[in-house]
Amino acid sequence: MTSSYSDDDDIQADDILADDRNGAVLEVTLGDDAASRLDKALSAAVPEEAALSRSRLAKLIEAGAVSRGGVVVTDQKAKTAPGEVWQIALGPAVAVETLPEDIPLTIVWEDDDLIVIDKPAGMVVHPAPGTPSGTLVNALLHYCGDRISGIGGERRPGIVHRIDKETSGLIVAAKSDRAHHGLAAQFEAHSVTRHYLAICNGVPEGSDPRLRGTRGISFEAGGVIRVATNLARHRTDRQKQAVTWPPEGRHAVTRAHVVEGFHGQAALIDCWLETGRTHQIRVHMAWAGHGLIGDPTYGGRRKLSEKILGEAAQAAADFPRQALHAASLGFTHPVTGERLEFTSELPADMAALLEAMRRGSGAAGGAG
Repeated sequence: MTSSYSDDDDIQADDILADDRNGAVLEVTLGDDAASRLDKALSAAVPEEAALSRSRLAKLIEAGAVSRGGVVVTDQKAKTAPGEVWQIALGPAVAVETLPEDIPLTIVWEDDDLIVIDKPAGMVVHPAPGTPSGTLVNALLHYCGDRISGIGGERRPGIVHRIDKETSGLIVAAKSDRAHHGLAAQFEAHSVTRHYLAICNGVPEGSDPRLRGTRGISFEAGGVIRVATNLARHRTDRQKQAVTWPPEGRHAVTRAHVVEGFHGQAALIDCWLETGRTHQIRVHMAWAGHGLIGDPTYGGRRKLSEKILGEAAQAAADFPRQALHAASLGFTHPVTGERLEFTSELPADMAALLEAMRRGSGAAGGAG
């Protein structure tokens, strides 16, 4: 059994189309808004997990590793056009040595088989060529030593799911192979419960005719909003995910409930996952018209009214990351059979933003 990477982290390898004696070949289609210069166009189009920086792409171009229609192009400034298909020969895979690092961890719970961590925003979960150090895996290797499962591969010891770098909150890792197998099976069966607290633009309400008329959105008892779509890589921006419909993409279901609203300008919402797909909550809330505050990829350019929320509007505009926190995690212990449930308080930055919203809403006459 292989590890099941879930929530914001499906590793999609469908962009790697061929392997030859020289290694993998990545095929990239330029989007409609592609830059006219080759290095810039490729930098925007390559998938995020390829971990190809613009400087790395420049070196590959100069080395003759980039071609179009079988013709090698070595000029970084070569002209490009939307819709063009380019091939990047990545060369033989180079093993990345993942070293233990003494990085502080907030440990919520652990035994001989499992460890539950409260991850801070800003920490990457597992290493990649662009982020070979400073990750949760580096920290786990130092803390656990050889007491960590390696089933997930050298670069992802113990990891069966992940959350985005700028998302804070709970994540579980396996310390034994038997726990790794058991956790992976639960994530694959969608029996793990995960609730996220988020602060979104606007207040998603069932009375909103626009929301009721949006494809894929329905309503359940208790004011629960259900978003059910497929998700796939964006056609023109390969670093993003987008809502799609069968047969394209993978089935994704998110539920959300408004915990507290702030004069129609913003809301604290509780989101929970039936499935786990890349950026699922962020994409689904944006599809519903209520992108997360601070989300640089899906949040949009919506600006809250300073007339209504006062300084809270500026606090939202200045928030440096997506306002998303993995607040609870529940699963059955894969060895003992005990049901385990964990919770995490909002981190300081989100708590401060929430308090600013409450003060602003109060000044305007109460929460709405």
